[in-house]
Amino acid sequence: MSMMKIFDISGSAVSSQSQRLNVVASNLANVDTVAGPDGKAYKAREVTFQTVLMNTPDGAPGAGVRVAGVTENQAPGRKVHDPANPSADADGYVTYSNVNAVDEMVNMISASRSYQNNIEVMNTAKTLLMKTLQMGQG
Repeated sequence: MSMMKIFDISGSAVSSQSQRLNVVASNLANVDTVAGPDGKAYKAREVTFQTVLMNTPDGAPGAGVRVAGVTENQAPGRKVHDPANPSADADGYVTYSNVNAVDEMVNMISASRSYQNNIEVMNTAKTLLMKTLQMGQG
């Protein structure tokens, strides 16, 4: 596999993890939101990844990743009995988003580590290429 292909593969992973981090941030920002005027609360979003085959000029196989889609979690929102809340329904329940803050924090840590690992792969490949160029000069 070409050394340059490493940048394509890691770059696809960095881009995908960046999108995942954006979705996690959106979910965390809406942890305690309540149902709006339409009666629907915010639904947590989830990122789905897909493997992408990457052809190289030398014919060596390679695979990257891309975001196949972002879907809404269809689990029901959390209901809290609070009849004094202006957003309460006829029975006195307020519907909150279905975002689980603990799950989202775990997801954020996982995405952040994957992002960092792929940046490290690119930095290592860059260092190896620079050393190879330096050997050619000497």
